[in-house]
Amino acid sequence: MTSYGGQPAARSGSRTNGLAIAGLVCGIVGFFFLNVILGPLAIIFGMVANRQAGAKGGRGMAKAAVILGIVDLVVFAILMIAAANNGGFHWYVGS
Repeated sequence: MTSYGGQPAARSGSRTNGLAIAGLVCGIVGFFFLNVILGPLAIIFGMVANRQAGAKGGRGMAKAAVILGIVDLVVFAILMIAAANNGGFHWYVGS
């Protein structure tokens, strides 16, 4: 409830940095899909959010985003090495 001229009760908590959240989401989704694109985005968002963490909070999420972005790129490299050693990608459609 809000009183006249007062702050709403839902906004009384601290807010987390949006870049930290975006980096964390990119890192998690990038682990499963489009890791070569979302991995670097997670690293960039995490590093920028880490610099802003003093004012906006979310230092833990920012560090997790950077780590997940690095893991995304390592997974991509491993998949590419495995594909190169097995003769590349083959798409089988039908029987």
